[in-house]
Amino acid sequence: MTFSWNLVTDLRDMWQYEFMRNAFAAGTIIAIVAGVIGYFVVLRRSAFATHALGHVGFAGAAGAVLFGVNPVYGLLLFTTAGATGMGLLGRRAATRDIEIGTVLAFMLGVGLLFISLYKGFATEAYAFLFGEVLGISRGGVVFTFEASIAVLAVLLLLSRRLLFASLDEEVAEAKGLPMLALGLAFMILLAVAISIAVQVIGVLLIFALMVTPAAIAVRVATRPLTAVAVSVGVALLATWGGLFLSWYPPYYPVSFYIVSIAFSLYVAVRVILALLAWFASPWTRTAPPDPSPHSG
Repeated sequence: MTFSWNLVTDLRDMWQYEFMRNAFAAGTIIAIVAGVIGYFVVLRRSAFATHALGHVGFAGAAGAVLFGVNPVYGLLLFTTAGATGMGLLGRRAATRDIEIGTVLAFMLGVGLLFISLYKGFATEAYAFLFGEVLGISRGGVVFTFEASIAVLAVLLLLSRRLLFASLDEEVAEAKGLPMLALGLAFMILLAVAISIAVQVIGVLLIFALMVTPAAIAVRVATRPLTAVAVSVGVALLATWGGLFLSWYPPYYPVSFYIVSIAFSLYVAVRVILALLAWFASPWTRTAPPDPSPHSG
């Protein structure tokens, strides 16, 4: 396929193939979930947990391949178990790095054992390293949709308390919020979200959808709802753009395009905000002080 300036025609050509329709459907669903939950990931400073759970999921996928089970189920089982362990061992999100690292090391060791025991080449498990959105079936899209609806529904129920706890854990605990239960619930939601997101972006590149859009959002928006909308918008733009560009030669992986778009947007926002602050600072320094009614 060659690029034309008639985007409607190009999109129609893409969507005549079922695998592209499935990819766009799954990518859209996952981008929305990643954008919403990613906002709380950034607020709770849980980026390392996101990274760790992605790797834990790879160990689960490897175990599923070893026992002849769908890798998605093994990934979901291990991420949920890993998230539960991280949540129970570390009471506060901001000081959970040691517990996360401990669980991650153990799970990676188990994953290495599964890979060594498997006699063939674990293609299905390795596909989760970088994502395989173009290989998602209709059944995979349905599973992704159902899991995403469950995650968003629970997150909506917990959103007010979780937002309060994410902004100031000490005050929230003093107010009597169940911090351990909230943290554990969020970690399990994050595990499920990661389990479906790695189908698009892969274990090694999970930051592109789970963290980068939200990192952009918190820099350009102050209100939570606005920040969530920006995060979802950036995740959708990166996912759709990655799928669109991968349709044309030289046919680079979709994950590469998604990561590149998200990273480029993040760098652009940082540069623009830095330039705005730089241009505004001389005026701020030289502006005359406000006259006081009590002066003179």
